[in-house]
This record gives sequence, C-alpha cells and structure tokens, in this order.
Amino acid sequence: MNQLLAYGVAGLLAIGGACLGGDKWSRFRGPNGSAVSTETALPTAWSDEKGVIWKTKLPGPGSSSPIVIGDQIFIAAYSGYGDLAPDIDAGEQKDLVLHVICIDRTSGRILWQKPVQPKLPESPFRAPGTSSHGYSSSTPTSDGERVYVFFGKTGVFAFDLEGKQLWHADVGSNLDRMRFGSGASPILFQDLLIVNASIEGAAIVGLDKRTGHEVWKAPFSGFGGSWSTPILVEAEGGRKDLVVAVTDEVWGLNPETGKLRWYATTDQGQPICPSVIAEDGIVYAIGGRRGKAIAVRAGGKGDVTKTHVLWTANVGSYVTSPLIHEGHLYWVNDRGIAYCVDAKTGKVVFQKRLSGARQVYASAVLAAGKLYVVSREAGTFVLSAKLEFEQLAHNRLESDSSVFNASPAVDKGKLLLRSNRFLYSIGQD
Repeated sequence: MNQLLAYGVAGLLAIGGACLGGDKWSRFRGPNGSAVSTETALPTAWSDEKGVIWKTKLPGPGSSSPIVIGDQIFIAAYSGYGDLAPDIDAGEQKDLVLHVICIDRTSGRILWQKPVQPKLPESPFRAPGTSSHGYSSSTPTSDGERVYVFFGKTGVFAFDLEGKQLWHADVGSNLDRMRFGSGASPILFQDLLIVNASIEGAAIVGLDKRTGHEVWKAPFSGFGGSWSTPILVEAEGGRKDLVVAVTDEVWGLNPETGKLRWYATTDQGQPICPSVIAEDGIVYAIGGRRGKAIAVRAGGKGDVTKTHVLWTANVGSYVTSPLIHEGHLYWVNDRGIAYCVDAKTGKVVFQKRLSGARQVYASAVLAAGKLYVVSREAGTFVLSAKLEFEQLAHNRLESDSSVFNASPAVDKGKLLLRSNRFLYSIGQD
C-alpha cells in the first residue's frame, strides 16, 4: 500500500461549515455531499411554458453546480476558449477567462460577476476530456461570509459576498495527463478549506479559510488521479474522518492534520470521479472504469480491509455519485442506467436504462421521495425512490439545445438547473 506520507500541522476541532445547517445547499451536492433535501414541494413536471420561474443567461459554459447562500446563488463558468460547440474551432487559450457569478435567487438577476485570469497553459480543448465539461467543473462552497472557488491549476479563490477578492492560493500547477482537467470541489471543516488537488498538486490540501495559507498537505504517492469530492463522516468514538475515494482504495484522514488514519482496498481502478456518501458511519463508494461498489465502516487504524469492509459489488458508475434513502443506494450512471442497491448487502434491487438518456454526468438529487436525474442532452428524468423502478416524468426545455452537465441544487421549493447557456429556477406554477 502506498500510503500518505504527510504529517501536517494541527488544525481546528469538530465538524462545521460544510453546510450552514438544515437544508442549506452551500456545497457540491448539498448538506455534507448527501444530495438529499428535506424539501417537500419540488415540481415534478415542467417545460419552457410551465414551471420556469426565471432563466438567466450565463457568461459561458461549465459543469459547476450552483450553491445557495441566503438570497444569493453562486456558480462558476468560463468563456473565450472552448466555449462553443465541440465541433467548432476552440479558439486560442490566451482568450480563456474564468468567471465567478452571483445571482439573485428571487429574480435571477446577475448581481455581480468577477473574471479570473487562468494560469496557462491549460489542458487543450479536445475529446475525450475537456470538451466534455470545460474549465469550470468545480462547485463553489461557502460559510455564509465568503464564497470559495477552485479553478484547478489556476488555484483557489475566496471572495466576500459582495464580490471582493480576499485571497488566492496555489495548490499545484500540474496538468492531468489524461486531459480531463480539474473536477473535485472544495469543502469546509471549521476554519479549514479542504481541496482534493490530486490532479494539480498530487495532494489533498487544508487551507486556512480566512487567509488561504496552507495548514496541512497530504501528498498522494502512486495513486494516479482522483476527481472525488471528500466528505466528513462521524466514525467510531464520535471522531470525524475526512473520507475520499482514490484509485483502488478508500481513505479516512484526520481532517485537522491530513494524516492518514485508515484505508480499505478496492479493485475499482481509475479514474475515480464519484464522491463517496455515508450514513450511520458506513461509507459507500462507487466508481472507476471497472464499475465496482464497496461499503466500509468508517474508523479503525491502518489497513481495515479485513475488519471494516461490509460488502463489495460489481456495480458502479464512472462519473456520477450515489445517494442513500431508506436503506438503499440510488444512482444513474453515465450511460443512463438507473440503479437501486440494498445498502446492507450490496444486492442489486433493480437496474433500468432510462429511455433516451444516452449520457448522464450530473448526479441525482432526492427530495420528497423523488429522484431528479439531469441528463446531458435528453432533459431531466423524475423517478420514484422506491424498490420498483417507476418513472414519474421526463421534462425537456426544448428552447435550450446546449449540454446540461451540472448536478441540480435545491432552493426553497425550487430546483436550480444549469446548462452550458443558462441557469434555471424551476418551481410549481
């Protein structure tokens, strides 16, 4: 086992900041990355003529998902290079501009947008890789006072809620050899901003959220790339573990120092894109080209493969992340196949291909017993989160022919959908 070697400086205690409490959608996939909302009044059916509360044109495309802080929505985008259809000339990298955008959640009006000059060269815009998702795939996060945005090799930025840049931190300048670019999103732990910079700096990094100064750095050693966004898990004895999936392993780190506490081996392969989820101290990871899944009890010390792995299964997803509901895992993989898996045993309850959903990069969201699944080009599918497959609706915004890569966010009875052209607020008529 190639272990993490870093022994960082001690950070701050106890979990906090990853969400602002309750159902706040202040990071990738909402509260602690669960993709589960307590909202009960989300719409089931919509179209261009029905249910669109507002529609806001964005300065450019991107796979960054929206977050909601009070009456403000934050999202990232890019323009100037590779911002047209993949079959059109990408342009020149010198024209690439990154954007941080703040939108009024009630009206959809853009309140401010800040350009960020990228650190060049970037990965070339071509297939396979960056042409699928572009140069702003990371979702911002916020502690209610600042918004934090990760732009890969260009670095991490902090802004106040009025748009003033507070700091910038470099977490590595490497280019992904597979030319997929950057993808992991930052999370908060008390006064730390934690970034999986395995692509850019071959490390997971803990930054002081007030200054951007590095508090700890936990380098990778021989594990290739991980695009997985970490989560915080309450483990044995009530301690908090920082858990992330990497090639052929799941890691539990001390979030205060970055020191490796435990690991469990898998045979998922690489690359690892999906984020892990957890419930009652059990971590569930799917991913890798081999399409594998694993359930492992958080906690322990060193190699816990023999003592803490509860099951493995030959199911998974290459891009999308799962969620858990009433003892079952649900996800729709990148090929548009919906899965329901028993969380106790790993047994597949159903797998069913969604008609017309050729590709899905967005991860599903759960609210009021319904799964919202955004496909890249075939609209949004609404499924029942039950043990029998049931499709409740298939909604298309026919006026928008661009790609939808971003995972949806939930905002007080509204669903926020992001395409390469627009941000939509979808609600009940």
